Amino acid sequence: MSRARIAFVVCIMVFLLGLGLISTVGSDQYLLISFVLILAAMAPFFIRFELRELQAREVVLIALLAAIAAVSRVPFAALPSVQPTSFVIIVSALVFGAESGFLIGAFAALISNMFLGQGPWTPWQMFAWGMMGWTAGALRTPFRLSGNRWALLLFGFVWGMLFGWIMNFWTVAGLAAEGHWEGMAAVYAASLLFELAHAASNVFFLALFAKPWLRILERFRRKYGLLSG
Repeated sequence: MSRARIAFVVCIMVFLLGLGLISTVGSDQYLLISFVLILAAMAPFFIRFELRELQAREVVLIALLAAIAAVSRVPFAALPSVQPTSFVIIVSALVFGAESGFLIGAFAALISNMFLGQGPWTPWQMFAWGMMGWTAGALRTPFRLSGNRWALLLFGFVWGMLFGWIMNFWTVAGLAAEGHWEGMAAVYAASLLFELAHAASNVFFLALFAKPWLRILERFRRKYGLLSG
């Protein structure tokens, strides 16, 4: 098993362990555990990325793509869940690989929240967008996401829904700890329209702009030998 896959397995195990831990503690502790859980789950990816030998221009490229993904979110702040951030993360991961996709997604959330507001939701956004990037890079070959238009649109739609479900968890963790399952179901039901809006915006941006973006980014990768991923 590759080190990237080991990092993914460790991340999922830590995340599931944290879910079980939250369900056993009181509501006064769930937020602290949630923060520790997300940071621990992201750690394998950052450690794996640090072990790679990178050129300075590759680090700059990752920072630039993360900044583009973050800034593109700001003009759409008035439209809940509608933004091209996920689109930038997905196409970047398809070209530069899973690890780069994870870091671009995680840092995009952190940077954009410097403009839109930091809070307990930030680590969850970092994790959700990071995992969106990682899975896009990991599935690009077996599912031919770069060349299969319908598979790519389906991927964007599914992750639009998954993103909202992950983000809901930091809200409902306290309800889970107290066994308020009806309240949890109500939260997820109330957020359905927002998840659908995110999923639809992913499909929209991927359908219109994925092909030219992939062509441009692939040209940069080949010309300068960047992040073969």
